[in-house]
Amino acid sequence: MADFYAPCPKGLEGPLADELQALGVIDARARDAGVAFRGTLRTAMLVNLESRIASRVLMRVGDATYRSEDDVYAAALAVRWEEWFGPELTLKVETSAIKCPLKSIDFLTLRVKDAICDRLRERRGARPSIDTREPDVQVHLHLDRLQMTLYLDTTGAGLFRRGDARDTGLAPLKKNLAAGMLRIAGWQPGVPLYDPMCGSGTILSEAAEISLQRAPGLGRPFAFHNLAGFLASDWNPMYDAAEERALPVQPLPIWGSDIAGSAVEMTRENLTALGLQDSVHLKQVNVLETSAPAPEGMLITNPPYGVRVGEDEEMAAFYPEFGHLLKRRFAGWRAFILSGDLRLAKLIRLAASRRTPLFNGQIDCRLFEYRLVAGSNRTDDEAGDSRQDRLRSGSRETGNQEQND
Repeated sequence: MADFYAPCPKGLEGPLADELQALGVIDARARDAGVAFRGTLRTAMLVNLESRIASRVLMRVGDATYRSEDDVYAAALAVRWEEWFGPELTLKVETSAIKCPLKSIDFLTLRVKDAICDRLRERRGARPSIDTREPDVQVHLHLDRLQMTLYLDTTGAGLFRRGDARDTGLAPLKKNLAAGMLRIAGWQPGVPLYDPMCGSGTILSEAAEISLQRAPGLGRPFAFHNLAGFLASDWNPMYDAAEERALPVQPLPIWGSDIAGSAVEMTRENLTALGLQDSVHLKQVNVLETSAPAPEGMLITNPPYGVRVGEDEEMAAFYPEFGHLLKRRFAGWRAFILSGDLRLAKLIRLAASRRTPLFNGQIDCRLFEYRLVAGSNRTDDEAGDSRQDRLRSGSRETGNQEQND
């Protein structure tokens, strides 16, 4: 048995712990920006293959207290690296630190690399070559104020990449964050889903793959294939079972749209690359002119916000209109809106039933939930709108409803 750590986007620690427990992982414990668990290399293979929320899976191979760079070198030299890989494989060392008292993180990275190379030269007669772009083996060093921990990366390229090369546009939403949003929302296959500002289609493709029971790790390599403990007899049946579980592509109650034709085309290309073009319904339309595609369902979206487009005034004008549309056209639905503009709660003029802190990269966001019942979820600000404004809204509603009916 070994100790593992699966990092994830901040805010998704709880959903990731729940996901791993559902996979049968023992003792999954939420930590800051990740989940710790115990298991074997086979457990790590399973998490790599099946987890939609984890960013990668790290196996702890050493830890120690430290006070100097020499302490870091000595702790790295003591790890039995030769039991996991040999000098014929290429190596990269990554370092992260929180409140580390030592001056140079780059120098600490170099010291760990030197320790690994020195150990393998002594035990195997040669040292590995360094490859900072596509290494065979990657070691992670993490330091806090007193403790250092060394991990072997069992994943390789981040799990959010899903093995497909896709165009993500100017403001990408990683697939594991999209999966976390779907899990927080409680969305399940078969529940109508609509993303009216779909961008590159990440939420849509993730929902389609979940609906078709596609394991997220299909069709991609993993770093654990290069480790000495890898057993094809463990991996192949696991992988074959995941392949057999996948359902045939079919039309799904999943809709996406965007005001930009380029975004719709990008989404279509990305879905086609995944073989999902016949599963998701797409169209180009202004979100403020759209209607619910089903009597009830979930609207889940990552709209543009000031950090993303650099137009605070434009967003300040957009959000009240968007909130008004949701109340008029999506009664019976639940809306989940990810925003890095924390003014959203006030500007949209709807009462949020839940606000979940999440991070989209380095952007501090909230996933706002709105339960849309016609006329019942106005804020005090909205209730104070003038009668004239309500009459104008009613006029627009009638005209737009006729157009959409």
